[in-house]
Amino acid sequence: MSARILLVEDDIQIGDYIARGLDEEGFIIDRADNGRDGLFMATDSQFDVVVLDRMLPAMDGLSLLKAMRAAQVDTPVLMLSALGSTDDRVSGLTAGADDYLGKPFSFAELLARVQALVRRRTGTSKVQDTTIRCGALELDRLTRVVRRGTRKIALQPREFRLLEYLMLHQGEVVTRTMLLEAVWDYHFDPGTNVIDVHISRLRRKIDDGEQSVLFHTVRGAGYRLAAD
Repeated sequence: MSARILLVEDDIQIGDYIARGLDEEGFIIDRADNGRDGLFMATDSQFDVVVLDRMLPAMDGLSLLKAMRAAQVDTPVLMLSALGSTDDRVSGLTAGADDYLGKPFSFAELLARVQALVRRRTGTSKVQDTTIRCGALELDRLTRVVRRGTRKIALQPREFRLLEYLMLHQGEVVTRTMLLEAVWDYHFDPGTNVIDVHISRLRRKIDDGEQSVLFHTVRGAGYRLAAD
């Protein structure tokens, strides 16, 4: 499944920038704009990484981080701060941060650091099979490579998330509401054909030219991915 990120950032513009970029890379994003709410979310739910601003209202980032560690929450934390001196970095790491990134920063660097923390979080001593299969279709959740037989299929981030969800529920009828909530994080019907457009693109990329089809439309209900 896609990694789940908690973003605690009070600057709306910076928060939107980070959230949009991570969403496009396939991460699931939860947000808080103050330290008190951030601490509640970090201790109440499971996350793969917390991206934490140091300067926050209600409770500053260092206090939030210390409270997380005191509560024995070991989720990796990437701390963001405009305070970039050596002493500032040391104080952040000493408080329990796993990584520290000074502002301003490039999104590419933030992404690389988040991905490294996710790998550290999910890594084990055993080799794990990260591939989902449906007939000859294979999707690797770690490398994000999709193949049908020997043919490699290039997908956009949203297409990848959509296919991943369908493959995890292969053989089942998946409704539009389920897809809107799981892939687009919509808890309402936007009144557009966004799902139909993405399903159509996936169908062309995966089924066109193949002897058997994997995508099935269940009239009046939704869609089903299956190697019938």
